[in-house]
Amino acid sequence: MAISERYTLGHHESVLRTHSWRTVDNSAAYLAPYLVPGVQVLDVGSGPGTITIDIAQRITPGSVIGMDASADVCVSASTLARDSGVMNVDFVAGDAYSLDYPDDTFDIVHAHQVLQHVGDPVAVLREMRRVVKPGGIVAARDVIYGAASWYPLLPGLDTWMRVYQSLARSNAGEPNAGRSLKAWAMEAGFTEVESTASIWCFSTDDDRDWWGSAWAERAVGSSFAEQSIETGAASKEELAEISTAWTEWVSDDRGWYAMPHGEILARK
Repeated sequence: MAISERYTLGHHESVLRTHSWRTVDNSAAYLAPYLVPGVQVLDVGSGPGTITIDIAQRITPGSVIGMDASADVCVSASTLARDSGVMNVDFVAGDAYSLDYPDDTFDIVHAHQVLQHVGDPVAVLREMRRVVKPGGIVAARDVIYGAASWYPLLPGLDTWMRVYQSLARSNAGEPNAGRSLKAWAMEAGFTEVESTASIWCFSTDDDRDWWGSAWAERAVGSSFAEQSIETGAASKEELAEISTAWTEWVSDDRGWYAMPHGEILARK
């Protein structure tokens, strides 16, 4: 694991708020046909747990374990599951490079927006492959930030993209991971890999407010801001420019933003 590896986005409220929007339908639809009753699932990098809980509801009487590097986030996700009355899910802190499970344990091992943040995604995929059963599925979906597109063409959003790409790489990540998933899976030892793509698109008033307002906060108040200044990826003035641009984008009725993602279903 790269010594410089760290999570670019952190766990600021503005980050967790956007992550909590995620469900199977909007973030793992490619996997949905395989989420059948009775399967055993490991969700690597489960975050606030909304995808994980959705998986659990679909696979009863099967069960799912959500694993995340942050113990605090796991506690919050556990509370959400219990408050939602979902009892066939557990959340545990763990390390994606060293999964604490025997070989051939799970029917499905899933990771959403995880591989872009790790220094050695092939090693993580090998570990996911180890704990999935023969014939089981390793599923992953990651964004391709460099292929994102938006309107209006605000200079502050160009600054945001430049800073994000620079910071993610300084943290040993790959912000365009989605386009490499198939290649990484093959390098990890998979010979049967189905690769697809899907897109998030934010254009309605509510969607623009949800996405853009969160980034306006992240740009100046989250670990993204702290790390950007620390690494020299951005100045305070540039971060303020980014925040202002996102606020302007939210308020523009013409606003449109699209993020393409790569996806893989890899069989052991």
